Amino acid sequence: MSRAPDAFEESAYRTLRWRLIPFLMLCYVVSYLDRVNVSFAKLQMLDDLHFSDTTYGLGAGIFFIGYVLCGVPSNLVLHRVGAKTWIAIIMVTWGALSALMAFVTTPSQFFLLRFLLGAAEAGFNPGIILYLTYWFPGTRRTRMVSMFQSAVPISGVIGGPLSGWILDHMDGRLHFRGWQWLFLIEAGPALILGLLAGCFLDNGIAHARWLTSAQKGLLSRTLRQESELKELSSVRAILADARVWRLSLLALGLVIGVYSVSFWMPTLLKEAGAHSSTTIGWLSAIPSIITIPSMLLFARSSDLRRERRWHVASAALLGALGLLCGAMFSDHLILAVLGLTLANVGLMSAVPMQWSFVTAFLGGAGGAAAIGLLNSVSNLGGLVSPPLIGWLKDTTGSIEVGLAVIATLSVTSALLALSVPARIANR
Repeated sequence: MSRAPDAFEESAYRTLRWRLIPFLMLCYVVSYLDRVNVSFAKLQMLDDLHFSDTTYGLGAGIFFIGYVLCGVPSNLVLHRVGAKTWIAIIMVTWGALSALMAFVTTPSQFFLLRFLLGAAEAGFNPGIILYLTYWFPGTRRTRMVSMFQSAVPISGVIGGPLSGWILDHMDGRLHFRGWQWLFLIEAGPALILGLLAGCFLDNGIAHARWLTSAQKGLLSRTLRQESELKELSSVRAILADARVWRLSLLALGLVIGVYSVSFWMPTLLKEAGAHSSTTIGWLSAIPSIITIPSMLLFARSSDLRRERRWHVASAALLGALGLLCGAMFSDHLILAVLGLTLANVGLMSAVPMQWSFVTAFLGGAGGAAAIGLLNSVSNLGGLVSPPLIGWLKDTTGSIEVGLAVIATLSVTSALLALSVPARIANR
């Protein structure tokens, strides 16, 4: 008799997982691809448009000004109107803006569109983190968030070879350069999935017609029991909560590392000896291929052991080691790929696990605001790392110093993870 409820519960959560996670992952693959495909476009567009590395770094980073400004408001809107409508609006908007990147001719246009693209995408990742709290309890959520965010390395597996192929094989078609085709082609899926999201997503358990009444009852009871342990704070209180700001700084150090790898990997590989865009595309897929199972193994271990701090810290330290290896061996292709792989595995594994800290103790509108704030502050990393590394590269002639600086920030994040009280971290 005691095993029947366990089997029923597992069946209910399996239904949830297969209904929600694959579609959300696909949307995030497209989101991340449209965010960082500028790193491949850089291989052609800088010469065509006479942009410097500093201009590219600023344009890559200015995306995150819009992203930071709109993250909290967007999550509050989603909490009020539901994911069904809001996620669809977000995706269609960023798809249209990404396509317009193909027609950039000046730095001002480049900066403006990157800013608007960041504002449009701001609500997607924190919105889905919030959305998952409407379906999964904390004991299962780390795995779900890691599965969802494994879309980032998946986008690398798909996007690297695809972007390299577009640059090499579409160049000159219909008088468009390869980098212009890259933006046009890779914007299409966001428009299509945005329209499907309005039909496919439900706003919560009560609205899910694909769940039975018994499944709805079980899932709702589990979430109600968990919510009784959470604090319900106002948005103003969240902005003054030192715990939320400390967790935001933890995430900031990790995300700076993630974006350093994402935006500069093609350049690093080219300088290490890879010559064609197609070769760079395939090599850039290697770190992503290895990262996907690593993220899921880290998350599974964290959930099964109900331990968060050391899992996040160890992954962050692995990321720092990989960044240092990338800096030390930037002139050796194989060792550079190895270093970038270690960095990607560590940093990408740490990011989804650290979400378990803030979602463990905050709920309601305050929880929505906290998730939006943490996401916004952490994504200042995208504003900091591309311009910083671009400036250091223009100034020193190499990228090694920038990677070493980023590695120290990953170590700081590891120390911040260990400072989180166990009573919060391990719920």
